[in-house]
Amino acid sequence: MPLTTFITGSSRGIGKMIAQTFCCLGHNVVINGTNADRLDQTFQELSAITPNIVSILGDMSDHDTVKTTFDQIERRFGPVDVLINNAAISHIGLFTDMTPNQWNDLIKINVNAMLNCVHFALPKMITRKKGIIVNISSIWGERGASCEAVYSLTKGAVNGFTKALAKEVAPSNVRVNAIACGVIDTEMNAFLTPDEKNALIDLIPLSRFGTPNEIADLAAYLVSDKSTYITGQVINADGGI
Repeated sequence: MPLTTFITGSSRGIGKMIAQTFCCLGHNVVINGTNADRLDQTFQELSAITPNIVSILGDMSDHDTVKTTFDQIERRFGPVDVLINNAAISHIGLFTDMTPNQWNDLIKINVNAMLNCVHFALPKMITRKKGIIVNISSIWGERGASCEAVYSLTKGAVNGFTKALAKEVAPSNVRVNAIACGVIDTEMNAFLTPDEKNALIDLIPLSRFGTPNEIADLAAYLVSDKSTYITGQVINADGGI
């Protein structure tokens, strides 16, 4: 039986590439996003790879929406075997210039959405004694980034939750890991000027931005049978930065 994989925030960027990779691996794939047009476009593209794909529009920071989402997934494919928490937003600017609404939005999407999805995925994983969770994080969660203080806070929370939850659910044969991404060439970094991009590249020993498919390949490894003794890890994919 194919594994059922749910990827949040998968209508573009890293999430979309992860979804494409898992479609090619033969999984039942569930994609999600909050932009209907973009999500539908991704669904149409991935449907050309496999018919075993479901598209669910919704904000995963809303607990009731997540409950409905997991009910839909179970009706179509059965319980979620693999949860990849990718949905995230960023904010560039001084913390003193931020409003409570802005930092609450970051916390809602980057942290609460992850908690909601894990809350509904775990019971079936624990009962069945199998399950894999991969949280997409950032190197700024470990190191901190100037002008991204709250974003760094949220990714630090993702990392801490990953390590703690992994210990909690390991006896039930559920593995939990995180990928701490460095600078990846996605729309999230499209605001950078050429000079800003070059300045960042100068900090990266491999002298380039990462690509979404490199993150997707690492996610696939963490879900595969080649990584069955790996849990509770925050793995940096950052070009050596």
